[in-house]
Amino acid sequence: MSQHFLLSARARSLSLSAVLRMSGEEVERAFIGVRWTDGKAICPHCECPTVYECRRPSGALRWRCKACRQDFSVTSGTLFAFHKMPLRSYLAAIAIFVNEVKGKSALALSRDLDCQYKTAFVLAHKLREAMASELKGMRLGGDRETVEVDGGYFGGYVKPANHKENRRDRRLAKNQNGKRQVVVVVRERDGRTLPAVFKTEGSALDWIASRVAPETRLMADEANSWSGLDVRYDVDRIDHSRLYSTGTGVYTNGAEEFFSRMRRAEIGHHHHIAGAYLVRYAQESAWREDHRRTANGAQVQGVMGLAMACQPSVDWCGYWQRRRAA
Repeated sequence: MSQHFLLSARARSLSLSAVLRMSGEEVERAFIGVRWTDGKAICPHCECPTVYECRRPSGALRWRCKACRQDFSVTSGTLFAFHKMPLRSYLAAIAIFVNEVKGKSALALSRDLDCQYKTAFVLAHKLREAMASELKGMRLGGDRETVEVDGGYFGGYVKPANHKENRRDRRLAKNQNGKRQVVVVVRERDGRTLPAVFKTEGSALDWIASRVAPETRLMADEANSWSGLDVRYDVDRIDHSRLYSTGTGVYTNGAEEFFSRMRRAEIGHHHHIAGAYLVRYAQESAWREDHRRTANGAQVQGVMGLAMACQPSVDWCGYWQRRRAA
């Protein structure tokens, strides 16, 4: 019997203990190697390559640019700009975050890093922002390619009344609170996963048309929301009230697997994901799905590279200082 990849030795190429054993110089070289492939620092302010090292009295690594005379660190101008914790804590946070199969709660991350909950909360969302940057501009499908489409509703929980006679059918729109949103996912078979958040499934048709090539073969379930796709694509539909797969390749099991793992992440780790943050959790789940058969060391390197390539976070830079609204 073949072993599952997540249990195999080659899936474990980096451990948290290995990160904690690294010296400060080794951690610095790890971030430098990810940001500047040749290992030579470049000024993020004027892009001048002529810089020299000038460490702080505390030992923190800094460079000074000979052209603009500004100091900068390895994280200046990146997603981790203005960081307060040591670089080792950020590398450990990425390793902890990546090693979780379905997600990592901010409360557990704060305990692992011995920091405040709000610090772990913002750091986790910055990592999700880095993962989401990989999905920007992504297009799926093409000639002889198959893409599955499905939607899953999250948020908007309405607590039932205490007495049975006062309870209402919460499936009806008039008995909902208007906070429920749907995550629509398009997933290429043996390919990538791309989610987005909408108010209804029908609102996603134009987005699907912009992200899926017109010659693609689509798979969708029996929901009336997907009827508009027939105009643009060759669509095969399957009625899940009758069967889950026709045996001839008509199924949406890949999209269903995405929602299965995302709901397990909500139930087991986060307990509630909704509102403005829902899209980030969906994008994190998509990244984990697409890289689930990649060794964890390569995953850590990938997230580090994405974070180093991102600009300072628009959503989270200064968030707890009330400089920006949620």
